[in-house]
Amino acid sequence: MRIILTVLTISLGLWAHELRAEPKNWVSEFPKTDFTRTNVDDWSEILSGGPGRDGIPALTDPKFVNVGDETRLGAREPVLTLELKGAAPRAYPLRYLTWHEIVNDRVGGVPVAVTFCPLCNSGLVFDRRVAGQTLTFGVTGKLRNSDMVMYDHQTESWWQQAIGEGIVGLHTGSQLEQLPAWMESWAEFAKRNPDGLVMDQPAASRPYGQNPYAGYDSRSRPYPFFSGENPPHGVPALARVVRVGERAWPVARLSKAGRIDEAGLTISWTSGQASALDTARIAKGRDVGTIRVRDSQGRDVPHDVLFAFAFHAFWPDGTWMLGN
Repeated sequence: MRIILTVLTISLGLWAHELRAEPKNWVSEFPKTDFTRTNVDDWSEILSGGPGRDGIPALTDPKFVNVGDETRLGAREPVLTLELKGAAPRAYPLRYLTWHEIVNDRVGGVPVAVTFCPLCNSGLVFDRRVAGQTLTFGVTGKLRNSDMVMYDHQTESWWQQAIGEGIVGLHTGSQLEQLPAWMESWAEFAKRNPDGLVMDQPAASRPYGQNPYAGYDSRSRPYPFFSGENPPHGVPALARVVRVGERAWPVARLSKAGRIDEAGLTISWTSGQASALDTARIAKGRDVGTIRVRDSQGRDVPHDVLFAFAFHAFWPDGTWMLGN
């Protein structure tokens, strides 16, 4: 119950301006972190999100069930899909990722970190191998531009989830390899992968299936954890955009076109996926559609579908693909 109340307090945005921190306040939580190494220019960019280290508990080596045995998920519920060669396709439901944010898994021999930051709608999968070492990740409880700051257990370096980059500690400047993955509805995944696997419900006391950030993606501004600029070109701060590299396509444009062929990519939109950040019950969220990004040879391309304010914060000089 304590965790639930904490998350709900965060969603009201009541604490942000009181929880600014700096390294001297973090040493007791992260005694192994080398705070002298960083590419963060201004420590005031990093805020406490409320829960401390591991207050949002990451998962490691989760259990899976066969697609045909899954009965909890609604047809439109969003899942984060990972299809690696030589391994059964896996679906990671956002009803679980919302409460844990990181899943350390191994798929087809590849150690992966499946991550979701609800405040940015950023769902990314990374290879956990860095400089010959396999890392496992946890949640620091800190935010930068409203995006989750992760840490690795091996060196306690801090990592920015949205960009997959080390920002504090030994691995400052190191880059995690992003793997092709995408959000889609449970029905889409199950139809395409009848022999696939879906992550089983974790053995934790959480109200899985509920959205503690109800109404968030209809706000005009993010919660007060973010104090940066609004996106340019009149793009709403919490509009979803598809990011590939340093380019962003507004999902509103894609939903009208259905398909866009630009910059050597084919980006498609189909209806049927519920927003995880709309109604109190994730399964009943409004339709935000499913995005797929492929190259000229039809291969899936690493990308992200995140809020416009986050793209502008981390890629201030990025290119907006507005189609004008």
